[in-house]
Amino acid sequence: MDDLIYRRQVRSSDPDHIEAIVRSSGFFSEAEIAIARELVCDRLERGPESSYQFLFVEDQNGVLGYTCYGLVPATTGSYDLYWIAIADTVRGRGLGKILLRQTETRVAEIGGTAIYAETSSRAQYDPTRRFYERCGYVAEAVLKDFYAPGDSKIIYSKAL
Repeated sequence: MDDLIYRRQVRSSDPDHIEAIVRSSGFFSEAEIAIARELVCDRLERGPESSYQFLFVEDQNGVLGYTCYGLVPATTGSYDLYWIAIADTVRGRGLGKILLRQTETRVAEIGGTAIYAETSSRAQYDPTRRFYERCGYVAEAVLKDFYAPGDSKIIYSKAL
């Protein structure tokens, strides 16, 4: 994984890359996939005025994964991690952890003091929750039945 390239600039081809990556996980509904596209399109349309920031990781073959994050409005250093996704073809090789660390570094460089991430309580998301915990995130809150009956939202945080 020495040949990785990181970029923050969003390109016109990125909505399609993001959709392919998110879709490849098999986790997300069509509505969630549409939201992932919507966030990158907002950044393309509004540029720096958009509250959504991106970090892409790629190699010579193309985009391998990305994060989408942004400052929580009315805070001085709290950032939401909206998305972290790795293409199915390279999942399980530690790239998610590398990308998350790179994102945390960039957030800290721009004054971030904490990152918040949320995920579902469904069994399907057990690997996601273990990932956050292995990366030093702590479950701070559980909002019961948030997404649907029996599907709670778990909010994780990490101080930077």
